[in-house]
Amino acid sequence: MKRFIGGFVFAMVLAGLIGPGDLAAQRRRVVVRRPARRTTVVIRPGHPIRRALPRTVVVRPARNVVVVGAPLVFLPAVVWRAAVAPLPPRERLVWQDAEVLSKDEEWVDSNFGVDQRGDALFLGVQGRAQLNFAEITFENGNVQVVDFEDRARDSGTYNLLDFADGRHVKTVRVLARSLSDETTLTVYLRT
Repeated sequence: MKRFIGGFVFAMVLAGLIGPGDLAAQRRRVVVRRPARRTTVVIRPGHPIRRALPRTVVVRPARNVVVVGAPLVFLPAVVWRAAVAPLPPRERLVWQDAEVLSKDEEWVDSNFGVDQRGDALFLGVQGRAQLNFAEITFENGNVQVVDFEDRARDSGTYNLLDFADGRHVKTVRVLARSLSDETTLTVYLRT
């Protein structure tokens, strides 16, 4: 049967009814992008940010699911001072992951399953983004909230949080929205 179909297509090409370009078009895949599902933003009891947060967000689950065994304890929020920082040398980076946000998604709740030990986190922004907050959950259950104060930031690499004593980071959660057509947020962990 395959020979017959192959021969039929070959005969159609010879007859000029199907051009070689048409065959390539028939093999193309069409990727259907479904609209993002919106849900209400979830803030656990004890979260230190008290301002009104976006009502609905698109939730992006972590690609690497990490379980935190200890009960969560929120530390006082740290107000972020956007300091552009050079990215550490490649050999000092122990982990990184990125998420692409589209402008039409509005607010996106991105979760990064880190599960690595390091001494500093960096946030890379490629595009323009409005940043609300980040939650860094450590192995012992402590959660450090970094308050971006809902400010817009341009492309660059920023120091997100230093912890010179070295800590095991379980997860990083970032609430942000793209102000460009697309914005890529990249989280890096340095050792």
